[in-house]
Amino acid sequence: MAEEGFKRLRDIIAQLRDPNGGCPWDLKQTHHSLKPYMIEESYEVLDAIDNHPENLAGELGDVLLQVMLHSQIASDEGRFNVQTVIEHLINKLIVRHPHVFGDTSVADADEVLKNWEQIKAQDKKADEGILSGVPRGMPALLRAQRIGEKVGRVGFDWDSVEEVKAKVSEELNEFLAVDPKLDPQHSAEEFGDLLFALSQLGRFMKLDVEAVANAANDKFTRRFESLERKAGKKLDGKSFSRDDLEKLWIAVKQDEKTKAY
Repeated sequence: MAEEGFKRLRDIIAQLRDPNGGCPWDLKQTHHSLKPYMIEESYEVLDAIDNHPENLAGELGDVLLQVMLHSQIASDEGRFNVQTVIEHLINKLIVRHPHVFGDTSVADADEVLKNWEQIKAQDKKADEGILSGVPRGMPALLRAQRIGEKVGRVGFDWDSVEEVKAKVSEELNEFLAVDPKLDPQHSAEEFGDLLFALSQLGRFMKLDVEAVANAANDKFTRRFESLERKAGKKLDGKSFSRDDLEKLWIAVKQDEKTKAY
């Protein structure tokens, strides 16, 4: 049944891209023009996982559509097709899971990840490093955490949470020691170092730093929307002083505490 469904999907995508009677929009697309859609659809999957699990199947289908479109575009250009994509994936999964498809033994998931990195390193070109596979287009905090994970698997890491906390304190002091008015570039660099250190602390604490940051954004948004409702009229930067807004903010936080009890 799954094979029949996949074949039908493949045929539909090919028809959409058919110069004779296909869809004008699909025919216009390129790998580059589809980049925003791949990003958007991936985030919609994440949103479904966190907030709307009933929509997950549909959102995963939208990501699959992007894979199929990219594969069809490459096929139209004579470069590869979706079967090539599948074969690459099959080979990768078999080679990188020797504890399942071979004779290698592993103790736990951490050892699986270490083996994975070692096998990936063997596949890399001579001029490619461990971090060459971390996309620059990833959200910054997520990228920072992934960088830390990868170098940590080859032994370049702290030994404890306390050591990372000390690093955070060090970076905070270095940031505070710079006057942003006198040296804005240096100040920005030190601020970036602080964010990176904080992301590594989150990693050591087993936190998803991107999710934690988004949760903080959501909390602030929720509270500020409550503040707007308490204000009773649209904020325009003139009707309320800073002190007035601060009192409303404190009231909002107090309301949340009261509701919690």
